[in-house]
This record gives sequence, C-alpha cells and structure tokens, in this order.
Amino acid sequence: MSEFIIETHDLVKKFGNFTAVNGLSLQVPVGSIYGFVGPNGAGKTTTMRILTTLTRPTSGGAFINGVSVLDDPRAVRRAIGYMPDEFGVYDDMRAWEYLDFFASCYDIPLAERKKLIDDLLALVDLSHRREDMVDKLSRGMKQRLSLARTLAHDPSVLILDEPASGLDPRARVEIRELLVELAKMGKTIFFSTHILADVSEICTHIGIVEAGQIIAQGSMDEMRAQLQPHREITVTVRDAEAAETVKRTVGGLTGVVNVVDLEAKGGRYRVRIDYTGDDDGVAALNASINNAGVSILGFTEETKDLEAMFMRVTKGIVT
Repeated sequence: MSEFIIETHDLVKKFGNFTAVNGLSLQVPVGSIYGFVGPNGAGKTTTMRILTTLTRPTSGGAFINGVSVLDDPRAVRRAIGYMPDEFGVYDDMRAWEYLDFFASCYDIPLAERKKLIDDLLALVDLSHRREDMVDKLSRGMKQRLSLARTLAHDPSVLILDEPASGLDPRARVEIRELLVELAKMGKTIFFSTHILADVSEICTHIGIVEAGQIIAQGSMDEMRAQLQPHREITVTVRDAEAAETVKRTVGGLTGVVNVVDLEAKGGRYRVRIDYTGDDDGVAALNASINNAGVSILGFTEETKDLEAMFMRVTKGIVT
C-alpha cells in the first residue's frame, strides 16, 4: 500500500486556450493534514474538482487511495468527503434534515441515520441547533454543518475547498480545531486556503501552487529547512570592541558559515551568526562568547514564518 493517499501525476486541465492546471504533481501522505496553498486563480479549486471526479482532466493522472478518478469514479466518491467553497441552497431544511438527506444519498439505512445524525451534530457542536432552519444559521455554523455531512459515509479522505473562507476569527479557530480532531480520528485532511495562519497552526504538510503548478511541497519541517538552511543568531553587545571579540571567537567554530555586523541600534552593537548546528551547538556558541569575557546583552535566534516562506517560493527567490 502506498504511503500517499492522494496523488496526481502531471495533471493538466485546459479550458479552451486557458490552462488552469499545468502539469501539477502532488503527494498527500496517509493521515496528514495537508494545506494546499496558493493565491486566488492558482488552480486549487480546479484540482480539487478533478480529485472529486467533478471535472475530467485534459491529461495526467489523479488517484485516491490508489484508485484512478477516471477509471473508477464511484469508488473514489465512496472514499472521499468533499466540501465545496459554496454551501449551496437548502433553505427549507432543518439542520438534522440536511444531514439526513445526504446520509440517504449514500444509502445509509433509515434505522441507522438517527444515531448517525446525532453523532455528527455532536461532533461539530450543533446538537442545540438540530431543529434550526439551515438558512438561519451563521456562516460559521453552516461551515460546520457542511463539514458534518462530508462525514456521513465515514470517508477516509476529506477534501475541503477554502473551509475557513469568510469566517470571523472565532469561527476560523473552531474549524481549525475540528480539523485537528478529525485527523486524530484517522482522517486524511486535504484543504485549500490562501489564509497562511490556518496552515501554520495545524498542517503537517503543505503544497504551494501557483499558475497551476506545484512549486514547493513537503512536511512543514522540510519546508522550513528549505526556507532557512541555516540558523540566524543575533548577538547584541555594548560596543564595537565587544562585537569584534564576538566575531573572532566564533569565526572559526564548526558549523559557523558566516559572521556579519548588523546595523547598531540604540547605541548597542549587533553581530549575526549564520550557524548550521543543533541546539547544543547554539548553547556552546553562547558559552564560547561568555568565556571570551564578553558581556552579552542579547542572544536571539530569528525564525522565519510561513508567510516569508510563501513569499520566497512564489517570487522564485533563491536563498
């Protein structure tokens, strides 16, 4: 069995002269929370529609749990739960009726549906809203209800298109917490977003797409290592003489790849050390500077966030 539950190979989708997906290849590990990140118009929704059998690719392959979306679309639909970016029109249904409708679409027996609906409403914290009309629910509640119906047939993979789009901060946090809980239940979560905070908070893996192509993908640790191949440590001291002592002390140490002066601030001098070692090595650097008789006013390590990583790869900047 493959370690990847979702795979695409050189996926292409053209609409006339416009190429929405252009040779896209991605790999989503089993049990991961995979953030599919890119600007609007990058090809995220088109890719998801291909994965969910709603759109046929122009060329290339797409597989869910080893099953081709072209060869056996029915099996693919049984394996996935899909949540589009639009809720749909179900104004004349109560919350429980909405879930009952979708459960019936998956041929779940009537005798089993009541408990299933109760369980799903409890999971998304909407039990107290079961009799409410769907159109009276807030957007955040509609999103949670929509997520609940993707689970009606107990799929192994959830494919979610912009699940947090348009939500207020509290509702976004609730959706993120729910996705983490579903991952703990053994679901693989594949969701698109342009909200980087959602990715950095919960994702185990990320794929960055632009102009219909994957330009970077991997685990969050791999992506951060790609962004920042060495650690950047800033040492702050009182004067220029102390800064020179810092540079002499660490310049020849193993793992130190560069030492540079930074602009002085507030009358204090700063030295940046580019270092490839581990945490023990960082502690040893600090000790070496102390042993050289330098009074250290600051010893900090810069960590670049996901936004910096996104900007780097989408602009094609090479470190």
